Amino acid sequence: MQGELPTKASGLRKWRTACLMVTILIALLLTLRLAVDSSFTTIGMLREGGVTTGNLMASPEGRESSSSLLADTAFEEILTRGAPILGNDANCHRGAPTCSWMAKIPDSTKLIHMNLPGTHDTATWNYTKARQKELLRYTGEIPPAHFFRCQQSSIFQMLNDGIRVFDLRYAYNPGNDTIGFYHCMRSHRSRSFWRPQTTLIDVLYGYSAWLERHPTETILLSLNHEGNTGTVEDERIQEMVLDIFSKPTNEDTLVNKMKRRFWIQKRGELGTLGESRGKIILLQRFSYRLLNPSPEVPRLHGLDLGADRWTDNGDDIHLVYNPESGATAFIEDRYAITLPPSATPSTDAYITAGPDAQTADQLFITFASAAFLQDPTEGFYMYPRVTVRRWEGNTPGMNERLLHYFEQRKGQRFGVIMLDFYDAVPGLVETILGA
Repeated sequence: MQGELPTKASGLRKWRTACLMVTILIALLLTLRLAVDSSFTTIGMLREGGVTTGNLMASPEGRESSSSLLADTAFEEILTRGAPILGNDANCHRGAPTCSWMAKIPDSTKLIHMNLPGTHDTATWNYTKARQKELLRYTGEIPPAHFFRCQQSSIFQMLNDGIRVFDLRYAYNPGNDTIGFYHCMRSHRSRSFWRPQTTLIDVLYGYSAWLERHPTETILLSLNHEGNTGTVEDERIQEMVLDIFSKPTNEDTLVNKMKRRFWIQKRGELGTLGESRGKIILLQRFSYRLLNPSPEVPRLHGLDLGADRWTDNGDDIHLVYNPESGATAFIEDRYAITLPPSATPSTDAYITAGPDAQTADQLFITFASAAFLQDPTEGFYMYPRVTVRRWEGNTPGMNERLLHYFEQRKGQRFGVIMLDFYDAVPGLVETILGA
């Protein structure tokens, strides 16, 4: 019996040791599990609480769309098709101040209180002499390409350079039964057509893709039907546009996923930056006048700045976009400019009068651009590229004047400033943001 005791004692010690090891292992596993749960909880709280780094979205629906929208196999094909208008996103240079400039602004800031640089006739950047020749069968003989062109950088580059408001002109594309991009010169009754293969919806996906990578930013899209294109605008065309810009339905489609994730769904309101981050806001310059019955307001979103109320070549336009609150857009869109022979143009003539005590919470939009100007008797022609730059050696162009204008008015609010060739004068966008 005594000989067996050491054996039993030894076995008991081994059993106790084994139990202790198992207990320690279980404790370690529980600790690890708690740490992992805590990490995921922290990440979840960060995601729920606001913008995160990388490609994490600011909301649960954003996270869902990150895996189901941009990862969709059709999405790359869409971006490729949209490249002639969108360009290719080279991403931002490290430390570039304009790429995510909204990240430094508090969430509580109202969008109407911000200075927002924009581009007039955004889609014209890729309209070259070669491209015009290629599209001759669609347009017929029209003035040279540089008469139509108002930009030189792609949409993706504009976004990276700090542009946040975009002026897009659309019309029916009979070649593939879609909505495409146009620009017309009314004085010549001529039209230019950008890309028959690139559609409006392709470009909207491109903006969504950029916001996926820059969730601190907000984009305002001004959409306007371009008249005098020679293409039909009937009830069916307006229904096509309504399908794009109405609120999402419950159908599980790529378009509905894009709408839910990337579009602000409010109607007649321009809210705070915080609630608009990672989103697109529609500035609706078109109407649904041909639809019967007219679409119900709950189906729509964005600000109604309808073309029926937008004064052509107006320098003091007042558009109420929310009748209940009285919210109004004060707009300067005088593009047909003539000057006395001896006069030096004043920059003040191009900038909408700033807000005062009565208009402090209203929207201001200024188009600092001009149409093609000519005086055949003097052999004088001026097109957008010339208008914004220094000409005849000593006369500063529009953008150079704007640069000095905003430099002298730092700390003032101007609202939305729509530019031609925004990058023709270095530092203009940064100065608008600094103002």
